[in-house]
Amino acid sequence: MKISILGCGWLGFPLGKHLVENGHSVKGSTTSESKMPLLSAVGIQPFLLKFSPQVESKNILNFLNSEVLIICIPPRAGKYGEDFHVQQIESLLKYLPLSAVKFIIYTSSTSVYPDLNREVTEEDKVIENHALIKVENLLKSLPQNVTILRCGGLMGGERIPAKYFAGKTINTGKIPVNYVHQEDVIQIISMILEKGFWNETFNVVSPVHPKREEIYLKNCRELGFSIPIFEEPTEEIPFKIISPQKLILQTGYTFIYANPLDFRYL
Repeated sequence: MKISILGCGWLGFPLGKHLVENGHSVKGSTTSESKMPLLSAVGIQPFLLKFSPQVESKNILNFLNSEVLIICIPPRAGKYGEDFHVQQIESLLKYLPLSAVKFIIYTSSTSVYPDLNREVTEEDKVIENHALIKVENLLKSLPQNVTILRCGGLMGGERIPAKYFAGKTINTGKIPVNYVHQEDVIQIISMILEKGFWNETFNVVSPVHPKREEIYLKNCRELGFSIPIFEEPTEEIPFKIISPQKLILQTGYTFIYANPLDFRYL
C-alpha cells in the first residue's frame, strides 16, 4: 500500500518506520531539511513540506500520490492563533482533488471533550470551536474515506509524565489520567489500514485510568526524578475519563499497554 505521512515527528517517524518494515511504500514529510536523511535511512521517502499556514512546496502533488494520507502534524496555537492548524489543513485540502488519496487517518485529541466529571464516549458533546473539531469536520465533509483518532496524552519513549513535573507543586494528583502509549497508537493505525475501519471516530486511550499521583510516583521511583509536591486542591478540579470501549468492541483491538502504570520508556 502506498502511504503518505504528513508530519514525521514523535509519532509519524516511528509509524512510518513500522509501516516500511511491514512492506508498505511510505512517503513522509518534515519541516526540517536536516531530518530528511533520517527518514531515508529507515526507508521513508522524504519530502520537505512547510505550512505558514499555506503549503510551501512544489512537490505537494508528488507527496499526495498515495492511496492513504495519515495526518500527524500537531496543532500549533500560541503566537499563531487558534485557527493556524485549521488554515494549514485547508491549504492541504485544496490539492486533494488532484491527488490519488482515497483514505485519510487524522490524529486528533481527546482535548476536544469538555471536562464533564464522568466517563466520556464518542457520543458525548465536544467543544465546537476547538481547532481540532473544525479540522475533523473539514475532513468528514470530503469524498475520501476518513477515520478520526482522538488520542489521549501520548506517552512512551522519551515522553515520561513525571519528567515535566519533577520537584514541582501540583494539585491534580487525584485526577485520573487519559494516556496512551506510542506503540499502541502505531499498532491501532496499522490495524485500521489492514482491516479497513473507515469513516469512524475512535477514542484512542488506554482503558485503565490510574490517578496522576500514582503515575508520577512510579516514574520518579523507577527513573530517578525528583518527587513532586502534591497539594490538596482548594476547590474541586474538573476531569474526564475517556472511554476506548468503542474501539475495543468494534475492532477487537487488545492494548499492549492497557494500564499507564505499565508503560515502557527509554
